Amino acid sequence: MKFIIVSLWLTLSTLSIAWGQGSLRVTIQDAQTGKPLPGASAVLMPGQIGTTADTSGRLVLTVPTAGRYGLTCSFVGYQTQTDSLTLSGTVDSPRVDSLMVRLVPSEGEELEEVVVTSTRSNRSIDDIPTRIEAITGEELEEKANMRPGDIRMQLNESTGIQVQQTSPVSANATIRIQGLDGRYTQILQDGLPLYSGFAAGLSILQIPPLNLRQVEVIKGSASTLYGGGAIAGLVNLITKRPTAERELSFMANGTTAQGLDLSGFWGQKWKKIGITLFAARNTQREYDPGKTGFSALPNYERYTVNPRLYFYLNPTVTLTVGAMGNWENRIGGDMQVLAGRQDEQHRYFERNRSDRLASQLQFDKRFERSVLTIKNSVSFFKRILTQPDYRFTGHQVASFTEASYTHTGERSEWIGGGNLWTEQFTEEGTSQGRNYQYVTVGGFVQNNYKAAPWLTLEAGLRGDYHNRFGFFALPRVSVLFRLSEKLTSRLGGGLGYKAPTIFTEEAESVAFRNVRPIDPATAQPETSIGGNFDVNYRTTLFDVLDVSINQLFFYTRLDHALVLDIPAIITPGVGTPGTSPAVYQFTNANGPIDSRGLETNVRIGYEAFKLYAGYSLVDTRRKYTGAEYNSPVPLTAKHRVNLVAVYELEGKFRLGLEAYYNSRKPLSTGEYSRPYWLMGVMGERRWERLSIFLNFENILNIRQDRYQPWVLAPLDRPSFREVWAPLEGFVTNGGIKLFL
Repeated sequence: MKFIIVSLWLTLSTLSIAWGQGSLRVTIQDAQTGKPLPGASAVLMPGQIGTTADTSGRLVLTVPTAGRYGLTCSFVGYQTQTDSLTLSGTVDSPRVDSLMVRLVPSEGEELEEVVVTSTRSNRSIDDIPTRIEAITGEELEEKANMRPGDIRMQLNESTGIQVQQTSPVSANATIRIQGLDGRYTQILQDGLPLYSGFAAGLSILQIPPLNLRQVEVIKGSASTLYGGGAIAGLVNLITKRPTAERELSFMANGTTAQGLDLSGFWGQKWKKIGITLFAARNTQREYDPGKTGFSALPNYERYTVNPRLYFYLNPTVTLTVGAMGNWENRIGGDMQVLAGRQDEQHRYFERNRSDRLASQLQFDKRFERSVLTIKNSVSFFKRILTQPDYRFTGHQVASFTEASYTHTGERSEWIGGGNLWTEQFTEEGTSQGRNYQYVTVGGFVQNNYKAAPWLTLEAGLRGDYHNRFGFFALPRVSVLFRLSEKLTSRLGGGLGYKAPTIFTEEAESVAFRNVRPIDPATAQPETSIGGNFDVNYRTTLFDVLDVSINQLFFYTRLDHALVLDIPAIITPGVGTPGTSPAVYQFTNANGPIDSRGLETNVRIGYEAFKLYAGYSLVDTRRKYTGAEYNSPVPLTAKHRVNLVAVYELEGKFRLGLEAYYNSRKPLSTGEYSRPYWLMGVMGERRWERLSIFLNFENILNIRQDRYQPWVLAPLDRPSFREVWAPLEGFVTNGGIKLFL
């Protein structure tokens, strides 16, 4: 929650008070009700002499000498304006004077209005029938302080989203929304799909959050909006844009796990041109807190650069040109190998070298009530995965081009357009027939209609033609019920699909070794139908507590799921010790995967305190033969609880306490893991140009090796248990931020 704080209104623009060296008593009240405002702040300038009001709305300021001062009073939800006081008198005649200040409430909602773009129109989140969650402002900044190198923290600590580690030694990970594998979630940047197919496996590890303005999440099928792959939902990363006021910031962060993050951002807008530039260097040394002999965190070095130019050709035309580059060398495995002491016994490692390049182009033309948008991106991703006696090398070239037109009427908004999406994967060396080239041509139309003050309808239809798997019709509908000023509800659902590729969590876990190509003659696309229903209630209790409650129910049925036939081994590894390497084959499941559950989110604000509480129940089951019928999907916690308490003085100080509960998770062996709590503490002190932050993560030191070995013999050809808990344990990080 972010409150709007603007300037104090005083009834007298200039006030003369006979003054000797002494005190000024100030009483701060609500201008409309006359009630005191406990916790309101007053600052006397120069000198930054300030304090906060007590329960009666009173405070006392000490002024060292007579003279002219500026007095600023502020309180969340109220207008703030600075005015001048002339304080006069003699030292021989000290005085104590009183001043009454009445603050005017801010107009409208105290909550910051959040404008989202993932529904292809810039509209307030409160007015959209599609259910969207937005991570903005201080919440996004707080998570970035905890893990500046990637976006795992922003996603994993959101209700209903789980980050699943797929490689123990290299820390490769993917995200699951509402219990569905990561391949069913589409990751976008500013509406462009840059992280898909082969490039999705390392995506969340390589996206730094420090140039992000907002993260938007749609849970449930969004294929009507963005095509194949958005069955579980989508994550749209919205980057910062330049403003007339220059933004130049630098960040340095270090961790007790031997990690170092350095980054900088510059953004500025002039009359005809604007620029943003983000650059980062992220490094990590191999780390083995449990003395297992294998890296819980790998050694890596990564460089990221993202420049963008904005050309304001005239008041109605904007052209944006950008690029993104990411280069990383990541290696994990036997600690002796990583230290350069390899021998016949100590020889296991897993290295990932990756290069990611992408262009970004967008043209916007605004008419009186319409907007024409043309956008394009071309991305290149190359990855070399190396293990002892094994090497997998491939590259993906993908492009996305779209033209859309939006027209807004009195009660109705229409959005229509078409796009072309290409994806080509080439395996270098011996391809084993796993190369593919997909071309998808699609068209879509969407209407948002305000049928009544209490009812808004949103309906869309998409048609995609895929060069391998034919035509898909994807309808979608959502309804917003505004039952009162405090109570709203949304109901929506749609169809989805995904073209099969070999890039799944199961194939990643065996490093694609001996994974046969997908047979286009027999393989079927994965399809889905799903829906969700939620109720949102906002109110103010006792005139001081801002309360928001959201209750969501969801269901998704996934048909023709692509399943990798894995032999019954202890864990997904490189094979069973002492046997010949296994051969893996993809097939379509002969039954559905059902994902159902609920999410509960509560937010409470009291002055500078905020409390967030979330609970998710996710029941995702495989209802097909080949696995135990009606068995839960491995590694998905059925129950999760999120608790976050934050105390924040705007622009000065922030303290956060977090606790996350994960219930036991089903494993592929038929067993269950232990339940556990993760707890953390974060603090930040800010000045005008400087910020210092410190974060204690996983202070209970939860590590999987404390309960179960995750590395299994022999050392030269180890296999690994599934990762169901953190491997790195308790980690502290801290750093500084400069604002120039």
